[in-house]
Amino acid sequence: MVRLRTSFRQSETGKATSSYAGHSASGVPADMEMERVLRTPPIESLNIHDPFETRLARWKHQPFHDVVKPMSDHVVMTYLGAMQRLERVSGRDYRSAMGRRGTITVIPAGSSSRWDIHGPMDIVQLYMAPQLLDHIAQECPGSTRSLIEITARPDAFLAALLEKSLGSPDNPSFLEALYRQQITSLIAVHLLKGPDHAAEDPGRAAGGLAPHVLRTVLERLSSDDELDFSLGALAAEANLSRFHFCRAFKKSTGVSPHEWLRERRLEQAMGMLRDPRVLITDVAGQLGYATLTAFSVAFKRHTGLTPSEWRNAVL
Repeated sequence: MVRLRTSFRQSETGKATSSYAGHSASGVPADMEMERVLRTPPIESLNIHDPFETRLARWKHQPFHDVVKPMSDHVVMTYLGAMQRLERVSGRDYRSAMGRRGTITVIPAGSSSRWDIHGPMDIVQLYMAPQLLDHIAQECPGSTRSLIEITARPDAFLAALLEKSLGSPDNPSFLEALYRQQITSLIAVHLLKGPDHAAEDPGRAAGGLAPHVLRTVLERLSSDDELDFSLGALAAEANLSRFHFCRAFKKSTGVSPHEWLRERRLEQAMGMLRDPRVLITDVAGQLGYATLTAFSVAFKRHTGLTPSEWRNAVL
């Protein structure tokens, strides 16, 4: 049983407000509240497919002036479009900033602020349950930072991760899910431990995975069952946190789990293409690509040739 603990977070002015680790924050789901405030549906909405119902959305919205009510998720966002002035009032705390590429905003679960956005914006938002950060904090020993309100603060690393989390709609869904799970884990660690954590506590991950663990993990990634290669399942197999598992896996193989799986599937494609009776469209479909074009782009990126060019060269 996890013992509930009371912690205090500080807003950008230093005013402390209470939060309870292990509790779900009261409020509506963040994507529902954002749709109400922004008065438009998202142009893209994605599920990370982890146990914490982490979600991702991209919005293009018009100027608005409204109060964002308490939400049950933490919201982490960055800005993709033209720079715009925004104002945020939380109690007596007033903030004015320029939302632009390379900056991030954080709205902790359970908080409420009035927002005045003075121009149209293109944004990416990640919705993270408080339980996810609690879980990451327990996985990563040492001190952690409390989540605080942040308004358009420069953070190129986190902003880049949020942009990358959009991924590519052309990739197979299982590949994008693993990719986004890796990015979500990095974002959570960055929020809790700070930007220098990658240099800390190399410990268990420094030497990579033990040979028998690596063999089992690779067998999972080679499976046809997509549940076998969720990041949580892979990390559990290695008895590591998701963050340290990704580091150890890359130490052992030279690539991330997402990159290894992508290369493995494209090598499978090469084997299937050696049979002239197999249609290229069937290869693409069996590997989970939604279109032949998407498969051809991925295959050419891997081999330097399109599937038909590669087949003609080897047969």
